[in-house]
Amino acid sequence: MQTGDSMPTQQLKSPAAAPAGVRAKPTRVRWTILAILFIVTTINYADRATISIAGPELKKLLDLSAVEMGYVFSAFGWSYVLAQLPGGWLLDRFGSKITYFFSIFLWSLFTLLMGGVGFLAGGSAVAALFCLRLLVGAAEAPSFPGNSRIASAWFPTAERGRAAAIFNSAQYFATVLFAPLMGWLVHSFGWQSVFYVMGALGIGMSVVWLYTIHGPRQHPRVNAAELAYMEAGGALIDIEGGPRLADKIATWPSIRQLLGSRMLLGVYIGQYCITTLTYFFLTWFPVYLVQERQMTILKAGFVAALPAVAGFLGGILGGVISDRMIKSGASLSAARKTPIVAGMLLAMSMIICNYVEQDWLVIAVMSLAFFGKGIGALGWAVVSDTSPKQAAGLSGSLFNTFGNTAAITTPIAIGYILDATGSFAGALVFVGANALVAILCYLFVVGDIRRFEFRQD
Repeated sequence: MQTGDSMPTQQLKSPAAAPAGVRAKPTRVRWTILAILFIVTTINYADRATISIAGPELKKLLDLSAVEMGYVFSAFGWSYVLAQLPGGWLLDRFGSKITYFFSIFLWSLFTLLMGGVGFLAGGSAVAALFCLRLLVGAAEAPSFPGNSRIASAWFPTAERGRAAAIFNSAQYFATVLFAPLMGWLVHSFGWQSVFYVMGALGIGMSVVWLYTIHGPRQHPRVNAAELAYMEAGGALIDIEGGPRLADKIATWPSIRQLLGSRMLLGVYIGQYCITTLTYFFLTWFPVYLVQERQMTILKAGFVAALPAVAGFLGGILGGVISDRMIKSGASLSAARKTPIVAGMLLAMSMIICNYVEQDWLVIAVMSLAFFGKGIGALGWAVVSDTSPKQAAGLSGSLFNTFGNTAAITTPIAIGYILDATGSFAGALVFVGANALVAILCYLFVVGDIRRFEFRQD
């Protein structure tokens, strides 16, 4: 494990200094930055989930089969994956602040426009819905690589697990906060209201982002003591606002080197498997509650929040466990792999739902599974630990490309399973098997977790 991965650069702005003879106490601006990342990511995942909450009503309105609904659910994933590498290049070329601002604004605008699909009919409505979801996916592409890049800039290694776990756990908090709200909106005002409300909220947040996010050296409230603490602990404090190192690397040769690393390839494949669990939850889970468990859409919106609470708590706990292991002397590899493997073992418990009838027991088991999934969702911490400092955005985008291929395959695969069997039993086995493959990747493929260095050919 390397520490002090800082890059020499000129100081673009002098941080606040203490009066002469006074030892300054470090500010804690990095935690404010993390809070903003958490809020933005909550809105991000709520916008991804709008289609699943509105899904049962849209399915009836547009007379869609399970397979057709699977393809509509997957539309986001196609463009999200294809736009990952361009999104990472934009982050490294123009910085996280401006790239992420346009990302938030555009995905929110396209979400808002989805409310207008109801004014169309038949094939035109389906085509418009599919195209707008494609646009939402493309616009969201820089979001998680941007989170990872900002976390690398603001957080030392021993705090990075918590930072990544907190912004990643926003996916569950989004369901806790917004699934009941969106279920109520659909019940009270129709499915269109979900898209109007969430789109407007995101557009407002894009303006907040523009005025609150800065690089470590440019932030008006950070002091020299906090900068020194972050830099000494391994934070890459100059990747935001300093010289654009993306101008100094060749993109395609760099991608070939990243893919040629057994460590990184194991992390990428593991993330695909873990993300399969995420997209089951974001797309088919509310439909599972309505179709398989015969709940109303209003009840499903509230019930879906319970496993999400468990996932959120697990996500925070996973980061805390990992960082405490590092501080107690464990290796970086052990500190990251232990929660991931333990969490995926718990996530496999969702298969038990195929053998129980009571709704309360199904929700309890699903809560346990998503608690485990939350504990194991440390992939973005691993990316922050391993990304080469010259290409943090590119590395995060490649990781996210692999991971979010599951946004394409999961909805479609489950759609075909439902069409062939008429039941979610096979779908739960499919999702649980992916958790098992993630365990095997981290145990037998990844090896030691360390920062990747480009070869100088």
